Amino acid sequence: MTKQEKVDFVINTLNKLYPEIPIPLDHKDPYTLLIAVLMSAQSTDVRVNQITPLLFERADNPYDMIKLSVEEIREIIKPVGLSPMKSKGIHGLSHILIDKHNGQVPKTYEELEALPAVGHKTAAVVLSQAFGIPAFPVDTHIHRLMYRWNLTNGKNVVQTEKDAKRIFPKELWNDLHLQIIWYGREYSPARGWDLEKDIITKTIGRKSVLDDYYKKKK
Repeated sequence: MTKQEKVDFVINTLNKLYPEIPIPLDHKDPYTLLIAVLMSAQSTDVRVNQITPLLFERADNPYDMIKLSVEEIREIIKPVGLSPMKSKGIHGLSHILIDKHNGQVPKTYEELEALPAVGHKTAAVVLSQAFGIPAFPVDTHIHRLMYRWNLTNGKNVVQTEKDAKRIFPKELWNDLHLQIIWYGREYSPARGWDLEKDIITKTIGRKSVLDDYYKKKK
């Protein structure tokens, strides 16, 4: 297969498996998505979706959020982990949204990444899922799969994101990054991986990854 044929195979397989693409984090607007994505760092989407309703019941906009103290926010979100940093970030960014952005979530990488506790990946998720702006957020699932599929030699998510944006058509980025995340969870996990079920890696996988898999199987 040529590189382009491999890319087409990935796109077609993912479209067949995920014609409808669920959004992993529950939210109702850009602000609640921003908070949910921030909370998901080093946590699971399932855990975040259990906790955000408790937080949003008290405050689902920046004006109500700053009425809570950092300690109150921390108490509510403690189960998702890293709560000291995340509660400060949520409180701080809510102030900035009010002071600098009329309470609205901005629509550029620069402005989003200037907010406390908001990194590049969080900004990319908000741009793509809240505003439909083409972005390709790379999480550990996407990083792992792009390497397994021999579509990147990326030693880090920054390089993997560049490669993904180079090889996949821009108009597909927003759907594709979600499709790859779901595929990684269902068919190509880091632990308990069954190559027989992982049709994409089995078909186009990096030789060293496949050799390593079969060696461990023996």
